[in-house]
Amino acid sequence: MEAKVSEGGLNVTLTIRLLMHGKEVGSIIGKKGETVKKMREESGARINISEGNCPERIVTITGPTDAIFKAFAMIAYKFEEDIINSMSNSTATSKPPVTLRLVVPASQCGSLIGKGGSKIKEIRESTGAQVQVAGDMLPNSTERAVTISGTPDAIIQCVKQICVVMLESPPKGATIPYRPKPTSAPVIFAGGQVRADPLGASTANLSLLLQHQPLPAYSIQGQYAIPHPDLTKLHQLAMQQTPFTPLGQTTPAFPGMDASAQASTHELTIPNDLIGCIIGRQGSKINEIRQMSGAQIKIGSAMEGSAERQITITGSPANISLAQYLINAR
Repeated sequence: MEAKVSEGGLNVTLTIRLLMHGKEVGSIIGKKGETVKKMREESGARINISEGNCPERIVTITGPTDAIFKAFAMIAYKFEEDIINSMSNSTATSKPPVTLRLVVPASQCGSLIGKGGSKIKEIRESTGAQVQVAGDMLPNSTERAVTISGTPDAIIQCVKQICVVMLESPPKGATIPYRPKPTSAPVIFAGGQVRADPLGASTANLSLLLQHQPLPAYSIQGQYAIPHPDLTKLHQLAMQQTPFTPLGQTTPAFPGMDASAQASTHELTIPNDLIGCIIGRQGSKINEIRQMSGAQIKIGSAMEGSAERQITITGSPANISLAQYLINAR
């Protein structure tokens, strides 16, 4: 990818992803899609908006860099217009800045921040825009949000500089893109049936653990179970040393899931670039998972030439299920 500098920037094709709330998306689409149509025609960039009934949507802008800058300018000015219109009905005197959220592969965020924050400081000072890189990755992805705020002109200058950084240091490894989740958080009811969208394997373990138990409902946001009040019931089951037998039943309620069953071992492989979010800062997350699940969890050391790490989980079937579930949620 040769970056030749031409008027209006680098003449290479780039894709920039933006995270927007429903209201912002509505403003960009405009009545009968007129605004977005005009933006596409005048900028020459491809502008795609993710489908779905989500509170957040992804807007993808692709094209030569000068087309991207034009599209960004039109979006920034449109948002400023919305701010001015909303102020005409309010008593606020100071005009809030225009704010855009970019979604950037985490592997490129280091170059954007620079050594000791030098690059991000330089971008802030030279453009007058505020730039913040989120510390955590967006759920179920390897991307981070980069928030830019300021006047439309400052934002355009800032986006130009961010594009240069992204072209100079392309993402490393595979990127798992962030996909916003639908509004209706699926709920697992007592009895283990899942409502709303089917959630794949990581929750199958959870619903298995919940069957036959008069438990409160667990709502799932993204892939995270947010129990009411917390994971204590599951935790108690994993910690139990006696088979869990409901009244009037002589066999344990969990075929092959009885908590006192002898320890077995389960192995998982995790890509190297995701191992950090499972271990956490100074091992905080993995220790939390060990405590909650009651399982022993060993993380193999990185093997030369391998892009994956081996995780060995030892404990009762209930311990292992809960540990697997918590690792998947991370």
